[in-house]
Amino acid sequence: MFPPNAQRLETATTREEARLRSAYERRKLEIPKQRYSFFSAGNLLHIQERERRVLALLARHAQVPLEEMTILEVGCGTGFWLREFIKWGACPENLVGLDLLQDRIEECKRLCPSGVKVHCGNAARIDSPAESFDLVLQSTVFSSVLDISTRRQMANEMVRVLRRGGMIIWYDLFMNNPNNADVQGIDRSQIRALFPKCKITTSRITLAPPLARSLARQARTICDVLAGLRVLDTHLLAVISKQTNEN
Repeated sequence: MFPPNAQRLETATTREEARLRSAYERRKLEIPKQRYSFFSAGNLLHIQERERRVLALLARHAQVPLEEMTILEVGCGTGFWLREFIKWGACPENLVGLDLLQDRIEECKRLCPSGVKVHCGNAARIDSPAESFDLVLQSTVFSSVLDISTRRQMANEMVRVLRRGGMIIWYDLFMNNPNNADVQGIDRSQIRALFPKCKITTSRITLAPPLARSLARQARTICDVLAGLRVLDTHLLAVISKQTNEN
């Protein structure tokens, strides 16, 4: 039997899991596939900026060479970030992906090298030993989780499986999307509350997607200028690490 608090958490997580499955099924019908294509100028603008910024973070903060890193992505989807890490030099056998949706896992397996390990599961219950990974990544996962207790449990699990000296890379919305009630932005103070015993550095990133989609094809230079100002950004890029004096 679960103790009362654990039982309530398990119930909330199960309920949130069902809500997420329903929300993603709706998104399949509502979001045009070309929106996230490499041939979409607005999407390409975001991809290229994220790549530059994440590589800069790795160069600045990583304590282990990328080819030796063990890496976990929670909410890996079809494996875009996993394949990015391989492109940058990570070893496929050191990569693990976790996602809630079985159809995404099947597509991830199809697209990634066979050495990459991918599992269907909930990031609130990561089936890995403590301090298993040098790097844990989450990209636009937490903003899709509306239940606060589930968010906290996911954050706790990410810290649990992170090795000392390792880092969590966080990329997510910090503001709400008025056209999508299924997501909630998470600002700096909320990130700190989720990871209270960690060292956290954050910076703004990603020009507002509707603006990028409307301007990027005809006015890429203007998009680059606006992106450099940071005032119209909608996401935060963060590095989260365990404090060295944590017991």
